[in-house]
Amino acid sequence: MARAMWRGAIQFGLVTIPVRLYLATESKGISFNMLHDKDLSRIQMKTYCPVDDEVISRADTVKGFEYAPGQYVVVTDEDLAAVPLKTVRAIEIELFTAANPDNAAVRFVKGAYYLEPDPIGRKAFYLLREVLADKQLTAICKVVIKDREVLGAIDPFSTTMLLTTLHWPDEIRSVAELDLPAELPEAKPAEKAMAEQLIGAMTAEFDPTAYHDDYREALLKLIEDKVAGQETVEPVAPQPATNIVDLMAALEASVKAAVEARGQTPPTSVDAARSAKNEAKEAKSAVKGPLKSAAKGDEQAETSAPAKRRKSA
Repeated sequence: MARAMWRGAIQFGLVTIPVRLYLATESKGISFNMLHDKDLSRIQMKTYCPVDDEVISRADTVKGFEYAPGQYVVVTDEDLAAVPLKTVRAIEIELFTAANPDNAAVRFVKGAYYLEPDPIGRKAFYLLREVLADKQLTAICKVVIKDREVLGAIDPFSTTMLLTTLHWPDEIRSVAELDLPAELPEAKPAEKAMAEQLIGAMTAEFDPTAYHDDYREALLKLIEDKVAGQETVEPVAPQPATNIVDLMAALEASVKAAVEARGQTPPTSVDAARSAKNEAKEAKSAVKGPLKSAAKGDEQAETSAPAKRRKSA
């Protein structure tokens, strides 16, 4: 059974809901050990004290904060538990906001945690979940996790609720540090239309089960081949960046590949449409030419022909 990594309560107004936090994700990456390249023996990371010139146990260490160069104050677990903040043992909801806010700060997610209500608080827990779902709201909160107060958001998820921790605003770097153009480049109408076709052809319902970690699988295969003494495959050559001149061609080829992958009929390319339009104009002109000549000849014949005299009685 999963082990709770935090226990406290959700609080908003005078309502208190006892809950536990469980990590909602786990790392599936491949980890490596540090080896000595000479004999491939595993390197040991030891806790070393330079003053006593000896390796010490982690049990002999304490937390220290450097308040001045070379000057430390020791902070114990009891000190941390005695911090005078409600968020040490409570998820304090600050406000409720739209579930899809325009504020981009909520996109900088740190971690995700499942919330599990204690039996005594299930009615209030699911009442809160139901209202958030019906009103399409997110609860913005603060809580202390692992000796740090974090900003978070609570949302309905499956049969429970999900707490996602967010970065504080002053932790988010400004885009002013990037080399961005002062004026945004303007796309041609044809390029925009083709990009819309490509996005439309690639739009579908998101199914997380359809995705898996290709890199991890490839890395495992490489490791298995090396263990078996087999030669590894050649790396895939990187795709060249799209040239501005070739943007339209790249979009057209992408649209064609996307619709063909779904068994649909590829749309007509811009060049093909232009060629067809020009051919239609030429064909129309070719048909109209003889007609105009014939009409002109008839008109000239009528003009040159002498008028017949009326017979007198």
